[in-house]
Amino acid sequence: MRVRAVAKDIGISPQKVRLVVDMVRGKKVDEALTILKFLPTPSAKAVAKVIKSAAANAENNFQMSPTDLRIRDIFADQGHTLKRFRPQARGRVSPILKRSSHITVFVEERE
Repeated sequence: MRVRAVAKDIGISPQKVRLVVDMVRGKKVDEALTILKFLPTPSAKAVAKVIKSAAANAENNFQMSPTDLRIRDIFADQGHTLKRFRPQARGRVSPILKRSSHITVFVEERE
């Protein structure tokens, strides 16, 4: 059985979040949280929060043991993009794209 947790509109680019997500895919939940604890990026904190949420969902809603949980699938998709503009020389403008991401985690129980 798979249990899901989703965090939407995290204010970090999905390209940056995917670098962190790839490091913890397929690992046990405890091991993944330990890895994320020592990563210096802000996206590690957001990914850890979603993993904790998925583990709590599995424990409270489906009575799964938190020590046996493993990350089955984890991915970061693109969310909304805020479009801003910055003035440039000769009356022109250049766009600033403030990207956001949706982080989805599936955990399952394995012995």
